[in-house]
Amino acid sequence: MSDASAPALPAAASWRPTPLILASIALHALALVAVLWHFRLWPWALAVLVFNHAVLTAISLWPRSQALGPNLTRLPDAAAQRGEVALTIDDGPDPDVTPAVLDLLDAHGVHATFFCIGERARAHPELCRAIVQRGHAVENHSDQHRHNFSLLGPRGYTRELQTAQAALHAITGATPRFFRAPAGLRNPFLGPVLARENLWLASWTRRSFDTRESRPAVVLQRLLRGLRSGDILLLHDGHAARTAQGRPVILEVLPPLLRAIHRAGLTPVTLQAACFWPPSQPPANARTK
Repeated sequence: MSDASAPALPAAASWRPTPLILASIALHALALVAVLWHFRLWPWALAVLVFNHAVLTAISLWPRSQALGPNLTRLPDAAAQRGEVALTIDDGPDPDVTPAVLDLLDAHGVHATFFCIGERARAHPELCRAIVQRGHAVENHSDQHRHNFSLLGPRGYTRELQTAQAALHAITGATPRFFRAPAGLRNPFLGPVLARENLWLASWTRRSFDTRESRPAVVLQRLLRGLRSGDILLLHDGHAARTAQGRPVILEVLPPLLRAIHRAGLTPVTLQAACFWPPSQPPANARTK
């Protein structure tokens, strides 16, 4: 049984290549040796490398994969044993949606994690400060939420993460500890950058698809089907789909979702509260699923 008083995650200070990445490096080395040994082997070497990159691409398109490095898809065991779940809200802050989301969370007395985009935070700093002042957490969701994020290299990732990290810290006074990639897509170059920036990659257990689904009942069903302690739920205040009446879907979904969570005896908490416990102690004892 996990010790509920022990911190759940360590500082993300080091990076180690996963077996898949090590295998990829080895294949590249073998292909080079084969071509140098006998140039006529180049078609076979090329075929191996194409297959390798196809596998890496497929894995990069799987947001919850652990094959490229640690990825928080559920809360640690200790948090699950405490009956905790995490509401995570992406792509804000949005001046037309975020204030109403904060009011709904206040009305139900729960806390959430907001993965904010750096350029939106700079445009609406008062909203980011309000998120933190009302007991929620602001985490890093890249600086520009680029559509080609999964194609960036080390410099691009460093720029996106560092710029957003600096902006969010300057605005809120709090240091983000988690990063969520745009749409959850990434490539093998992201892991080392996350380690240097002391950030943990976090995806989700349940995704609502509320940026394109306009029917609140469908979104709610996706989040509640099989809901259990330790789940990480994904919604959006930025880029939120609208109902037929023009209302952001998240505002229709949150009240019944929070009532259902309460009836299930679960407690919504921030990722930092769930993963770094107690908050006053330095993190240790990593565990991701």
